[in-house]
Amino acid sequence: MDALMHLMDGFGHAFTPMNLLWVLVGCLLGTAVGVLPGLGSSMAVALLLPLTFALDPTGAFIMFAGVYFGGLFGDSTMAILMNTPGQSSAIASTFEGHKMALSGRAPQALATSAIGAFIGGFISCVVVVFLAPVLADLSASFGPAEYFALALFAFAATSSVVADSVLKGLVALVLGIGISVIGIDSVSGTERFTFSVQNLFDGISLVTVTVAVLALGEVFFIASRIRRDPNRAEIRASGRPFLSKSEFREATPAWLRGTAIGLPFGVIPVGGADVPTFMAYGLERKLDTRRKDPQFGKGAIRGLAAPEAAGNATTGTAMGALLALGLPISSTAAIMLAAFRQYGLQPGPLLFDRAPDLVWGLLASFFIAMIVLLVINLPFAPLWAKLLLIPRPYLYAGIAVFCGLGIYATSASVFDLCMLLGIGILGFILRRYGVPLAPLMIGMVLGPLAETNMRDALLSSDGSLAVFFQSPIAVVLYVILLAALVYTGVGRWRARKR
Repeated sequence: MDALMHLMDGFGHAFTPMNLLWVLVGCLLGTAVGVLPGLGSSMAVALLLPLTFALDPTGAFIMFAGVYFGGLFGDSTMAILMNTPGQSSAIASTFEGHKMALSGRAPQALATSAIGAFIGGFISCVVVVFLAPVLADLSASFGPAEYFALALFAFAATSSVVADSVLKGLVALVLGIGISVIGIDSVSGTERFTFSVQNLFDGISLVTVTVAVLALGEVFFIASRIRRDPNRAEIRASGRPFLSKSEFREATPAWLRGTAIGLPFGVIPVGGADVPTFMAYGLERKLDTRRKDPQFGKGAIRGLAAPEAAGNATTGTAMGALLALGLPISSTAAIMLAAFRQYGLQPGPLLFDRAPDLVWGLLASFFIAMIVLLVINLPFAPLWAKLLLIPRPYLYAGIAVFCGLGIYATSASVFDLCMLLGIGILGFILRRYGVPLAPLMIGMVLGPLAETNMRDALLSSDGSLAVFFQSPIAVVLYVILLAALVYTGVGRWRARKR
């Protein structure tokens, strides 16, 4: 009941004219960026991050949440119409969704995607309202050893599960942690990796790294391949943008199964919605083989419904984990964690006490964003594909200029622009060789947290390493981590053997 009362107060804050405007702006921007090939919610949040510091925190995070959810809607629209997912979380939607579009059922595919995203996101928001305070109370029992174990769990799980190669995942993680420790150590005063460059004494801004890796690196990557990738013909979506009764009955069980799969992955640091979307698709494919007339491979509506619900259910609970535990499970969540810190806020149990208006207003805005996105995408999704008519050289050149203006506006430093260029080239190299970016971002954000808590734990135990294994919570996290690594290793060994 307390959660419902707080949520009602949150709706009171979210329903102000300005906050409703920010919900609408965030949903529109997220969807617009999501439908562009190669872009997604992480890039949209990264680009907006330097420009939202003039807003009050509640308005800024409500807009970020709209961008986060809207990006997933837009990614799926592009995956269905053009077989070009904006982010990896939409890859599973291309398998059957694009076949539906090719068979003349593009409006039905877009409707399936929009309704599935709404169902998964809405149910996850309901779960978050009741789960987030419980997680916050649980995290109040965490000390330095427990937080270090949690950060270590996030490091290992992200680098081993997200990447096709464990080595590439670890390389990205080490790069992120290495960048995060550049500067003067706040405890010992020692210079670390500054090479006596005074501009590096304060470290490298997370905003600079985020914009460089996710936005500018993508621009360089697209520019390097712009002559190799032929433009795909647009699939015209005409007809009814809604489902018949038989189609709705066919998709409903898949929506619910996908939601059930996606919910727990919002608090498991495995890189976001990639894993649950593939799991949901795989489950529906197995169930389809038992039917007398298998539909997979021909444009099965359940093969699209389940991944869409799973991806958005994961996003909803991921926001709960970010608010209650301060744990980002994807690169977009990591960027939002950086935004919290830019406003002098630290997600976790104390956030619910120190900024209840912000927390519950943000949670209430999730429900509003789901409804706004359904209204935007259900009847108007085919119109988003028209953004592809913008010539790609102009589009990506504009994004590059926007990156530079955003960074210079926040720091007024030419050195930061040079860092933006250098790290952007690094982001391009990582993409070129298939190195995942999520471990880098999570290493950058959680690296200082892990270092601080490791120091605090060792200081409290006079340097004894046993402190890391004395807590039952820490031991449970280590056991789960070990089991996950063994399971992943065995699965990959079997795949190679086949």
